[in-house]
Amino acid sequence: MKRYLHLLIIAAICATACKKLDLTTPDKLSTKVFWKTEGDADLALTGLYATLYGPNGQVSVFAPMWWDSFSDNSFTQNNQGGAQQSLTAGLTSTVGGFPTSNDQSLYVLCYKGIAASNSFLANVEKVLSGDKLNQYKGEAYFIRAFHYFMLAQTYGNVPLVTEDPLAITDFKQKVAKSPRAEILKLIEADLDQAISGLPAAKYTSGHVVKASAQGMKVRVLMFEKKFPEAAALAKTIIDDGLFALNSTYDGNFYKPDQRSSPEIMFSIQFQAPSVPHEFAITTVIIGSGYKDLQGTQDMIDEYEANDPRKTMSFFFPGDTPAQGWPFPGTVGTPGVNNWTKGYYPAKKWLDPKLINPQPGMLDDQDYVWLRYADIKLMYAEAQNEVAGPDASVYQQVNEVRARPGVNMPVLPAGLSQADMRERIRHERRVEFALEGLRYFDLRRWGIAQQTLNGFVQNPLTPNLKTIYRSQFEYWPLPQIEVDRNAPVLIQNEGY
Repeated sequence: MKRYLHLLIIAAICATACKKLDLTTPDKLSTKVFWKTEGDADLALTGLYATLYGPNGQVSVFAPMWWDSFSDNSFTQNNQGGAQQSLTAGLTSTVGGFPTSNDQSLYVLCYKGIAASNSFLANVEKVLSGDKLNQYKGEAYFIRAFHYFMLAQTYGNVPLVTEDPLAITDFKQKVAKSPRAEILKLIEADLDQAISGLPAAKYTSGHVVKASAQGMKVRVLMFEKKFPEAAALAKTIIDDGLFALNSTYDGNFYKPDQRSSPEIMFSIQFQAPSVPHEFAITTVIIGSGYKDLQGTQDMIDEYEANDPRKTMSFFFPGDTPAQGWPFPGTVGTPGVNNWTKGYYPAKKWLDPKLINPQPGMLDDQDYVWLRYADIKLMYAEAQNEVAGPDASVYQQVNEVRARPGVNMPVLPAGLSQADMRERIRHERRVEFALEGLRYFDLRRWGIAQQTLNGFVQNPLTPNLKTIYRSQFEYWPLPQIEVDRNAPVLIQNEGY
């Protein structure tokens, strides 16, 4: 870990304060030439949000759609993020991709974001005070909590680092893991700090607000199975009335609707041509030679009859431009242009204005990580675990089902707690298909192994089954990091 803590802060500050490059060599950059004005705080905060973009490459670990290919929802034929190899060959400490890549793994990129957050929090008081200081610190606490929560959900026990990397003098020091409980305790504390410092406002500018932190804390509490606390906090968000379900379901996933959606509570924002995706996600999702996000038959079968979210999220044989097929003059056909037979190419996240996607095109869909619909369904899930399927549980699930443009019928009365639990799990799967939540839901519900071990992704190849062993509940640490910090940093058990 010590390899990149210092380097990231140098990179973040240099990238946002290039005026210093002619004065100080990168290895000498420090607080002596930065943190002098309020403008430096603005630049550094921009650098913090930039840690959520991820590195150069076709896909980013912070793009939620690719996480579904680690689950039973979707398939990536070109092994984006290492998902297909992880499912069919099993996780190993050298599998690469999101789990263990030397430079693009979740582990490395989250610690870069943590390092940037630590440096920001250690220095921002030098140039700010009052409400602005509290808000900026709240944003930094949120970003640090986001990174640490991604680590806690996947790797489990990881190093806990809170000091300013620019203040570290011994870069040969090796770092051990801390228990996941300690990581989660810090995450909750960081989100509490964020909640106290951020404005109680709608989410409009890309800067997180109070409800962003509250919603993320609800997600953390659900992971910890702290259901009474999760239900109470989710209800607070609902009662505050700042957010609502968007008038169009699919408008949450492309511009311009994303920027006016009253449902989005936290997203990683892009804006072409100045800040587009480094490689167009439209091309990777649906372009010829790619089609790297294809729904499984099991995912398609999960939808109820006449649920319009199915055709808003996936393409089907015979689709034409009238159904959003982005190749004018053609008809969607399995087996043609990399449409793998037995799967269904993704439609969600595609901007219908973009046609004939090719490498080099510019697109800028925001990566949505938290929607108000999730708050409503997390409330329903937590309240059902606390008190069973009372009227408030029915209300929140039914309002998501009846959202504008979806209009699914209400749930039947008289469901048991166990029946309601399954209904909520179903609703989460279809509402958030291709949004990066399914894999984490299966793990926190404790059913990942029974669901994914032996799962047949494609009914046309029934002998090809996925692998999910008990040790996969904790991902392997990147082996290069274990070796660099040996013998202090111990590889997770089973790897």
